[in-house]
Amino acid sequence: MEAQYPAHWEADVVLADGGTAHVRPIRPADADRLRSFYSRLSDESIYFRFFGPRPRLSDREVERFTNVDYVSRVALIATIGTEMVAVIRYDRTGPGEAEVAFLVEDAHQGRGVASVLLEHLAATARERGIERFIADVLPANMRMTGLLRQAGYTAQSQFEDGVVRMTLDLTPTDTSAEVTTAREHRAESRSIARLLTPGSVAVIGASREPGGVGQTVLRNLLAADFTGPVYPVHREVRAVAGVRAYASVGAIDGDVDLAVVAVPAEGVIDVVKECAEKGVHGLVVVSSGFGETGAQGRARQDELARIARSYGLRVVGPNCLGIANTDPAVKLNATLAATVPGRGKVGFFSQSGALGTALLQRVAQRGMGISSFVSAGNRADVSGNDLLQYWEEDDSTEVILLYLESLGNPRKFTRLARRIARSKPIVVVKSGGTPTGHSAEELRLPDSAISSLFAQAGLIRVDDLIQLFDVGQLLAYQPLPAGPRVALVTNSDALGLLAADACLAAGLEPRAPVNLGPAAGPSEYGTALAGELASPDVDAAVVIYMPPIPGRDDEVAGELLRVSKEAAKPVLTTFRGHLGMHPALRVPGTGPSRGSIPSYAAPEEAVRALAHVVRHATWRAHPATPPPELDGIDTACARALAERTLSGSAAGPDTSAGGFAQAGPPVEIDATELLSCYGMTVWPAETVRSPDEAVAAAERLGWPVVVKVADPGASRRAGTVRLGLTGPEMVRHAYAEFAEQLGDQAELAVQRMAPQPAVPTVVGVIEDPAFGPVVTFGLGEVTARLLQDQGFRLAPLTGEDASELVRSVRAAPLLFGEYGYPPVAVDALEDLLVRVGRLAHDLPELARLDLDQVLVGESDVMILGARATLRTPAGPRLDGGPRRLG
Repeated sequence: MEAQYPAHWEADVVLADGGTAHVRPIRPADADRLRSFYSRLSDESIYFRFFGPRPRLSDREVERFTNVDYVSRVALIATIGTEMVAVIRYDRTGPGEAEVAFLVEDAHQGRGVASVLLEHLAATARERGIERFIADVLPANMRMTGLLRQAGYTAQSQFEDGVVRMTLDLTPTDTSAEVTTAREHRAESRSIARLLTPGSVAVIGASREPGGVGQTVLRNLLAADFTGPVYPVHREVRAVAGVRAYASVGAIDGDVDLAVVAVPAEGVIDVVKECAEKGVHGLVVVSSGFGETGAQGRARQDELARIARSYGLRVVGPNCLGIANTDPAVKLNATLAATVPGRGKVGFFSQSGALGTALLQRVAQRGMGISSFVSAGNRADVSGNDLLQYWEEDDSTEVILLYLESLGNPRKFTRLARRIARSKPIVVVKSGGTPTGHSAEELRLPDSAISSLFAQAGLIRVDDLIQLFDVGQLLAYQPLPAGPRVALVTNSDALGLLAADACLAAGLEPRAPVNLGPAAGPSEYGTALAGELASPDVDAAVVIYMPPIPGRDDEVAGELLRVSKEAAKPVLTTFRGHLGMHPALRVPGTGPSRGSIPSYAAPEEAVRALAHVVRHATWRAHPATPPPELDGIDTACARALAERTLSGSAAGPDTSAGGFAQAGPPVEIDATELLSCYGMTVWPAETVRSPDEAVAAAERLGWPVVVKVADPGASRRAGTVRLGLTGPEMVRHAYAEFAEQLGDQAELAVQRMAPQPAVPTVVGVIEDPAFGPVVTFGLGEVTARLLQDQGFRLAPLTGEDASELVRSVRAAPLLFGEYGYPPVAVDALEDLLVRVGRLAHDLPELARLDLDQVLVGESDVMILGARATLRTPAGPRLDGGPRRLG
């Protein structure tokens, strides 16, 4: 029987030049593929691998190289199309040690194939208990020695008998993580750059019929004055829209960088193969009939992505609007939208193809400019994560706007956003649900949790498309505010009061409105605004200009521009109810530039946009910090406990699906012992089944005690605990009450009474299938539970994450001495949250943890109840392994 390997060992990857390849373990059926690969190698590559000439591989060698056990002997190959282009392997040589070697086809050397393969092989080796790689390298083989030294792992080398022996410690380090992240960023950024900056474009399916999809894209490309050649492709006609047409992509004389595909869905796969043979870098598939149509269309879409990636192509779509780049050196409008906004500093991503046209029209109507636009449609390949990588590098993009319907890899998305938002604001509309045609996301988290996780990453999440553009135009043209203090300059007392009320409702701090009266002109507005902006107590200004009779608009606008330019504080307006970039409020130049003042239809809308930006500026003002160092952490203890618990149950990985591991069933673990590995102590309690046992337990634990129902969910119900019992008779009486209420078989617990006063809270961990480990927090009061007043943060937590998590719940004032409650040890609570987050991050097997309740006293926290569940994971967490697409 052929050996099996875990499904997650296969992956599509992006190479250093932006192309793609498929990584998977070698199989016996790859024998001919290996021979063909070997025949294309240069003598030098063979010499470096085998330390001597070897014109061909013997049948015995081929059999040995292609038959591995996926435990002590593992080989991974990289394929492009049907061809194998690289191989890397290890052979175990001793406990925790293996010899490693690799070969890359000469034509593909320098593309980063070997570094990707090394990352994946190191990950598989760690899964198999291998801690070190040993590589014998000829001194002249600079590529291999350089690769091993630059991998980020701890490396040692020694020279002996004409060979350099290198030893690689496979323990992940900060350096190895940084190397992986940097390579991923460069590769994915370049792959999108190849799409958005093509030198030539082919439109496949460009018919002669007016209004057809292909001809629409072709005409839009020509109308935008694309700077490179455009090639219509049609099987029968000689010209489309006055441009010479070609019968196939292969018949085109010159190179083709980008192909827009507008043929029926049934013919797309054949077109992909033709494009691969031509050497096309990327595809924009505007054709419909894929995942949005049901199961059959979904299968066709998966096949499209698989084949395109296998041949090294990135795909936008299918069922998408297209892509655009306003760079004067490119002038690309490969979309179905005739209206594309002018040049600007905003990068715009939309999953929806149908909505994309309307979105672009709205941006253009507001007078906003964009740097580039991508409509991903069904998002078979290119996603918002890819665009984030590109826009981070793109000097032309200063603000990123995202319209998302689903999240392919939420953990990676939040990781990227947290980094990028430090330099470029990201505004996102995330619609609810999972539309037909997208992968179902088994999210266990409520929508409010997604908002919390986005806020943790520095994302500005807004409720609708109007707010998306409201916030985007403020970020694109005005500086960030230093704080929440807002000056209000108006010529209407009523509008000024509305703006002040809106500020208070949004958490801003308005100053008394400066009412200039309905007859105010340029000098009055200039003087008043300058005075307010000069105040050290002002961080931003909202100007309301609604004169009863038009007349001096341009002069007033000129004064506002002059004054705001000198202040370096954000100014936004309601300028005669204009929505967007009023022509008179633009800084002179080509399109809106930095310093232009955005206008809003109503003061409340201006204030709402400002409030979002203030919160983002506050987040950005706090420097990113790593999780704190903690004492009392014993990760090995927790791992050993988890391994014992899972191996002692029937919860091993399920291999019913062709030998591929599936997640195992949940298993209870001793939460008290697990928490002790991370410096957390559960308040002692004993389960009892009779009054005498209850009294004896109370004597051992120490008076006073509580008697409570032992059911883990009991704390959610009223009447399940008796507090402050100071003697045997009180304990017996409490036990009798519960026996009468719940029956003689009720399981009760006796616990020492925690010091009072204290505030009850609830802390938990959810291993979400999309986001990974999430720490939850809320107050234990019944009202807070009923209102689902909970906060959420991704693990691990920094000290600031823990502080924000505590303050994110609406009932948080009860922890700070308000409403008659005493102030409690919030610092100890935050330390507990950081420890819980660290445990969740370190232990992928932790499926769920409930600390209910956690009492926060005046000097410490007390965990009164704890329950933990483990589950054998099917594979590494999303974004937790080596580089892969998605």
